[in-house]
Amino acid sequence: MEDPELEALRRKRMEEVHAQQSNQAAQEEKARQFEMQKQSILRQILTPEARDRLANIKLASPEQANMVEMQLIQLAQSGRLQSVITDAMLRDILQKIMPQQREIKIERR
Repeated sequence: MEDPELEALRRKRMEEVHAQQSNQAAQEEKARQFEMQKQSILRQILTPEARDRLANIKLASPEQANMVEMQLIQLAQSGRLQSVITDAMLRDILQKIMPQQREIKIERR
């Protein structure tokens, strides 16, 4: 015979697990929708070459690429962009934003 208290605890725990799973699914859906909106805006404000460059940067350093994407989206939403951003313009922006990397030179003796 099962203990009624034990059964109640099991049922309560199962309900908690189901609630967590549904909450997590909702958060994943929100994140997916946000990413789709972000990519849609970036398609409108960047040329294909600039998007390729940003994708390459995202592979190398996702945090910095995300920071650049968010800044570009904010500029576009505030109306401070006069034209589509080309690859050359994106390179200039990246040089200003990204920290200067030190050149490492290895000499063999």
